[in-house]
Amino acid sequence: QVEGRGCDCIVLWLDCDKEGENICFEVLDAVLPVMNKPRGTERTVYRAKFSSITDTDICNAMNHLGEPNRNEALSVDARQELDLRIGCAFTRFQTKYFQGKYGNLDSSLISFGPCQTPTLGFCVERHDKIQSFKPETYWVLQAKVNPEKESSLTLDWDRVRVFDREVAQMFLNITKMAKEAKVESVSKKEKVKQRPLALNTVEMLRVASAALGMGPQHAMQIAERLYTQGYISYPRTETTHYPENFDLKGCLRQQANNPYWAETVNALLSEGINRPRKGHDAGDHPPITPMRAATEAELGGDGWRLYEYITRHFIATVSADCKYLQTTIAFSIGPERFTCVGKVVTSPGFTEIMPWHSIPLEESLPHCEKGDLFPVGEIKLLEKQTSPPDYLTEAELITLMEKHGIGTDASIPVHINNICQRNYVTVESGRRLKPTNLGIVLVHGYYKIDAELVLPTIRSAVEKQLNLIALGKANYHQVLEHTLDIFKRKFHYFVDSIAGKTFYMQISFSPLAATGKPLSRCGKCHRFMKYIQAKPSRLHCSHCDDTYSLPQNGTIKLYKELRCPLDDFELVLWSSGSRGKSYPLCPYCYNHPPFRDMKKGMGCNECTHPTCQHSLSMLGIGQCVECENGVLVLDSTSGPKWKMACNKCNVVVHFFENAHKVRVSPETCDLCEAALVDVDFNKAKSPLPGDETQHSGCVFCDPVFQDLVELKHAAMRHPMHRGGQGKRQGRGRGKGRRPGGRLNPKKPKDKMAALAAYFV
Repeated sequence: QVEGRGCDCIVLWLDCDKEGENICFEVLDAVLPVMNKPRGTERTVYRAKFSSITDTDICNAMNHLGEPNRNEALSVDARQELDLRIGCAFTRFQTKYFQGKYGNLDSSLISFGPCQTPTLGFCVERHDKIQSFKPETYWVLQAKVNPEKESSLTLDWDRVRVFDREVAQMFLNITKMAKEAKVESVSKKEKVKQRPLALNTVEMLRVASAALGMGPQHAMQIAERLYTQGYISYPRTETTHYPENFDLKGCLRQQANNPYWAETVNALLSEGINRPRKGHDAGDHPPITPMRAATEAELGGDGWRLYEYITRHFIATVSADCKYLQTTIAFSIGPERFTCVGKVVTSPGFTEIMPWHSIPLEESLPHCEKGDLFPVGEIKLLEKQTSPPDYLTEAELITLMEKHGIGTDASIPVHINNICQRNYVTVESGRRLKPTNLGIVLVHGYYKIDAELVLPTIRSAVEKQLNLIALGKANYHQVLEHTLDIFKRKFHYFVDSIAGKTFYMQISFSPLAATGKPLSRCGKCHRFMKYIQAKPSRLHCSHCDDTYSLPQNGTIKLYKELRCPLDDFELVLWSSGSRGKSYPLCPYCYNHPPFRDMKKGMGCNECTHPTCQHSLSMLGIGQCVECENGVLVLDSTSGPKWKMACNKCNVVVHFFENAHKVRVSPETCDLCEAALVDVDFNKAKSPLPGDETQHSGCVFCDPVFQDLVELKHAAMRHPMHRGGQGKRQGRGRGKGRRPGGRLNPKKPKDKMAALAAYFV
């Protein structure tokens, strides 16, 4: 908006995908009101369409400016609103429901997502197949013939296998009677292994996971960085077909000097390139292509590995197909038929640049003709068992998601990353996704209540509707209302049905009443409540069947068995460690704010009770030196290393070390209106002048306290903290500063001057 003020026209250079189109209209909403008004029908809004950040592409985009696509932006708006509404409703309900019943869920958030949950469903479906698999025994007849004295050839049985031991033994007995194997036929056929299609996002993510060992989210981040640095074209594309006017030779020439593939590239340029195979044209961006040369030193690590693959793939698409000669020899040993196959490469083609696709080297087959006889060296029966499928790899999961229309090329990595972060699956060796106990029971629960919540069918149908919005063939409001109505009904059915279907959770997880250890007393029944340490940590009263949330990422302990004057609950003390801050809280007030000016999740250091000895009213000293709304509150548990901490941000002020007692006085400073502090020192350790042991004064203004106050920051957020005189040991006197009083802290008139005065 600042940049757009007073401009005559705007050219939108956002990413050229649906999400980028959506941001175009967010930009327009911000800048059009402050731009100069157009004269008559003069056009003022332009859209640049580009696929890479190169001189040619940028100049071409500038010479062919278009208009932003409103329909594509609306399809993104619809997807965002649907995912947010549906995800929030289900996530909030099931998180609160399960955390109120079970203590060892292994996750602080039991999330649901219209794409995330079907993604998890694929992983659990494979897990169920593995668990229900029953191995079967089968038998295979293996024969070896000796075409020469010191060589043998292993033959494959044409029947492949049989599942009946007696039948297999019969075939063995019959074939053992024959001493020679007769050649029934010899066939030679030239075959072709096609070069790959041009590279799109899904294929890149598959290869990155399967071959390079990179997670989809990580691979996408690296690809985006390579794109913004100008090394590759836009990495989000569904297209596998190059447009007719694409400069393939120009891209290939860029790679002519790289030592890894210079020989192959120069040979292609001199002999002529092959036109890439005709793939799918989704109408979005050209396939992912290297746009300029790079070295391993430039990109380093994973960046180079991904760039190398993209480049090799591109060179392969314009190379020749791999050609090989396949020889098949059919043998008969008695009445049974056997076969052996050999392959000899005649033209390696694209496999020179992608050697992992090359035809494996095999033993050469003997030269023979129909009717030739070879002595049988060995015939034996092998007993084997059918094996279960393995857990899904990320590459296989990406394939399933693409096949069923779950997510887009841009969002697929996010959905996979989400189910890992939520502790629904773990990534095992070979980047295989193994569902956790929590992921398994959730999916089984969805199947029991409403299978469509986890099956890909309904989301696939929604994605089709969203694509129709993007094409201008469906109405945004109608699709939104219809889909929300369906999920609203499903949500209500889910809520009504869940109570009777949670037996599957009880088998896997412990009820809250059987979890945790007794900590503090409930103010209602005066029995001990149990502290559940598993995230999210909380207190549970099994007698009242109530659960109380607690602050996270710290330790909780009983606070001197003191009680809240409002509800008689025993207070607990939350601490982030000796270097951090700590404060007491009432479990009931923390979840049910007692005063209008309080919010849920506030401890005693933010409580405005006028007389409670633990409240902000009694322990607040002055306005925070860092944030706008915070108040520095005395930590009465911190002695002898006394400190006060902001009740909003991470500022901690250490003061009066080794003092015997520190109290907040009801009186205030005349200069800055902060509360005065009464300090008692032991005579042997008193730093006060004249061997005094007691002093009352302002922490910020009193010269006696000047060297006894030290400011610490858990996070330095203000520019003035980065160096210069603003740092100076963090000690403060604060003479032009107005930190504010305890109950109603006043803002300083000039915050920058006040902060400067504090630090200087």
